Amino acid sequence: MISVGDLRVGNKVEIEGEPYIVVDAQHVKPGKGGAFCRTKLKSLKSGSILERTLRVGEKLDEPNLEMKEVQYLYCAEGQYYFMEVNTFEQLFLQENQLGESKNYLKENMVLNILYFNDNPIGIDLPLFVELKIARTDPGIRGDTATGGSKPAVLETGAVVKVPLYLNEGDNIKVDTRSGEFIERVR
Repeated sequence: MISVGDLRVGNKVEIEGEPYIVVDAQHVKPGKGGAFCRTKLKSLKSGSILERTLRVGEKLDEPNLEMKEVQYLYCAEGQYYFMEVNTFEQLFLQENQLGESKNYLKENMVLNILYFNDNPIGIDLPLFVELKIARTDPGIRGDTATGGSKPAVLETGAVVKVPLYLNEGDNIKVDTRSGEFIERVR
């Protein structure tokens, strides 16, 4: 049990049988009445945001969460298959469970799957992934009216803005949190 007075950004709590992570917590002590905490909670299952005002005396349950290391194998008909590294047991997640994370999955990539009550609910990607540019327009010298960047389709199907000097076949590093180009990888 977590006391509302101890809530901090990053804490994981369970509300009405669903796991949430605290995105924002503002503790308020008004001159009249009891103290309370305004919170923004992000669902670990669906990604939706829940705003709640909680009294400081309340207690919240801690969710039964577990991380397991897996290797991404392949995708077939909207199902993404993974193999647990320790037990070699295979499991799959639906496309809607992955959300935007599916754009950064590369075969044989090792990552973590988040389990809630022994059911997989999502994946935890590394902060940066290296991907190859599959398609992009050639950069034209002197064409910087658009800020010096152009769209590029990566090998996984993700589209990112890259500098004009990059070409098809180049490897780049991408931030999985924001989907932004970081640097060229040689």
